[in-house]
Amino acid sequence: MKGVAVGDVLIPKEIMGQVYKFGDLKKIVTNVNLTELESETRGDIRTVWRKVEEFGPDGFEPPGNLEFLIQDADIIAIHICPISSKIIKKAKNLKIIATARGGVENIDVEEATKRKIAVINSPNHNANAVAEYTIGLMISETRNIARSDYALRITGWREIYPNTENIPEIINSKIGIIGFGQIGKLVVKKLQNFGAIIQVYDPFVPVEIIKKYGCIPVKFDELLRSSDIISLHVRLSDKTKGMIGFEEFEKMKSSSYFINTARAGLVDAEALIEALKKKKIMGAAIDVYEKEPAQKDHPLFSFDNVTVTNHRSGDTRNSYWDTPMMMSKQILKLLKGETPDYIVNPQVLKDWNWEEVKLNKRL
Repeated sequence: MKGVAVGDVLIPKEIMGQVYKFGDLKKIVTNVNLTELESETRGDIRTVWRKVEEFGPDGFEPPGNLEFLIQDADIIAIHICPISSKIIKKAKNLKIIATARGGVENIDVEEATKRKIAVINSPNHNANAVAEYTIGLMISETRNIARSDYALRITGWREIYPNTENIPEIINSKIGIIGFGQIGKLVVKKLQNFGAIIQVYDPFVPVEIIKKYGCIPVKFDELLRSSDIISLHVRLSDKTKGMIGFEEFEKMKSSSYFINTARAGLVDAEALIEALKKKKIMGAAIDVYEKEPAQKDHPLFSFDNVTVTNHRSGDTRNSYWDTPMMMSKQILKLLKGETPDYIVNPQVLKDWNWEEVKLNKRL
């Protein structure tokens, strides 16, 4: 079999190429070609992604040699690289597109599905990184770490902070987790070592599972009203857009803190600004914005009771460089005739002619 790996500044092509070197896959994919997206800096990658989010996989040009390399490839492994219908139509033998990301905005999934090409994604590639960062933001905001650092460097020794009279510890704090997917579960697991009391709201997860993780299942309103720290871990959709607004902030305790490392669209920006301005909540820590990069004059940046960071939660070496191994495991499952844990278009597998493709026969 032939494989193509497309790297970028975050996952170099040599690292992405390792997807074909784990386990039995190295016995199957014996011809591998490496190429790289033309981007020199992390800022360039953010520009690429903005164009892809706006215009889809046609919003940015892939490497110039990709049309040639993909012609007889069976598998292509990518990260940010756009895979448009034009590229897919050039691929005569392609059976699998594997991406190191959870989102697939850079792939023409409709065209891939039409051509019976399986699209495998990696939704948990940065789950641990985000979970660690979330807890870091909780501690930074409640204990004034960033504000203290700034004061010592810029204005001098500082003793008074927005929460000086009521600085909490995580131990015995009641922490509300909204969304109990992989990231939410990891946040819970790590917080339990701090001795926190954890309550969870997720209407799609059975109460028994929430209890199994040592958490208290609660209704949405109860979580808002009783939590000392509220952390958001929900996917953005038409139903969840703006799920935290004026009404929700009104229900929160004036001593509570709000953390968002998920998606900006989950929160009504004006409502958050008002909550901070009028001190309806004690503080917040925010890592995501509707428009990124956020401008220097963003309203949130003027408040003393908020910790702001520039979408750093999933940005670790592990979340990028460990992903090829995760992708490799999913590809192998598929080649063995099993359904991968993460596949965007599982319906294509019903139409695969295994005798004709003979992918699983090569193991």
